[in-house]
Amino acid sequence: MNNNITILRNLRYPTGLFAAARKTVSTGYNMAWIRDNCYCAMGLEKFDKESVEMAYHAMLNIFLKHEAKIDSAIKNPPANKMDYLHARYYPETLEESKQEWGNKQNDMIGLFLFKVAELTQKKFRVIRNEHDSRIIQKLINYLESVQYYRDVDNGIWEENEEVHASSVGACVAGLKKVKEVFKNVNVPSELIEKGIATLNVLLPRESVTKKADLALLSLIWPYNVATKQQAEQILKNVEENLVREKGVIRYAGDHYYSKNGEAEWTMGFPWLAIIYKSRKDKKKHKYYLEKTLSVMNANGEMPELYYSKTNVHNENSPLGWAQSLLVRSLE
Repeated sequence: MNNNITILRNLRYPTGLFAAARKTVSTGYNMAWIRDNCYCAMGLEKFDKESVEMAYHAMLNIFLKHEAKIDSAIKNPPANKMDYLHARYYPETLEESKQEWGNKQNDMIGLFLFKVAELTQKKFRVIRNEHDSRIIQKLINYLESVQYYRDVDNGIWEENEEVHASSVGACVAGLKKVKEVFKNVNVPSELIEKGIATLNVLLPRESVTKKADLALLSLIWPYNVATKQQAEQILKNVEENLVREKGVIRYAGDHYYSKNGEAEWTMGFPWLAIIYKSRKDKKKHKYYLEKTLSVMNANGEMPELYYSKTNVHNENSPLGWAQSLLVRSLE
């Protein structure tokens, strides 16, 4: 376990932000994504409270630095992708990337809000002052302005613009948790209800074009916003259609790093292990935990993905998100 945690910690910059993968990669994964930082910090919650708090303070500093952009989006719903909050940042300067990157990613805001509230509930000192509290309120107003419940965003995988259940679910979870934990923050009940209504139409599909999708696991864990019936169908669809030998493909027909078929993402195994552990299914937890350990490379790292039907992984190793889920699956 200690080596797994060390590998994860080694992705941290002095600012507290995590690189998405090893800092020396040539793929751009040396930069910091909001979503990936939230997931990376999850792996350290039981072991390194200071690093978790630093990561969230750094993300709040990003939002404070770009507060004018949030204000603009609240005043006038974004007309193009670059008007949305950017997905990734330079970890030393907190400046946003100027490269268009499928910026319409409402799930990252929902995830951030969910974790800030949940960590506060767990007695982490995430909110430092009234400036941080102001940002939380503005991020809620931002989701209201973009009408997250019907916004065609780029989703977790930063690709096609359509309404994604995983994005809507992240926002529903974030809004519900903030409303529960922060009594001084205004979260309109109607804003949550509109998201739930969308989920009830879409689920168990991810979108109009995608039936099974790895991203839907987030609605079971960590968000727990899928009903029991929806969760059962999501798991069935993922396990029957997406599980492969070296990982879980994101969705049928995925072209990212595609060679002779869809790339196999290692994070899928620990994610499933965590879900089955939470459901007290020891047999399934053990099965996916063993699958998780089998796809670590010789350095004990969880790569982003393996090329289809091969033992060859891409350069993005360790993927911080996958490494963090590994740690959580072993807890």
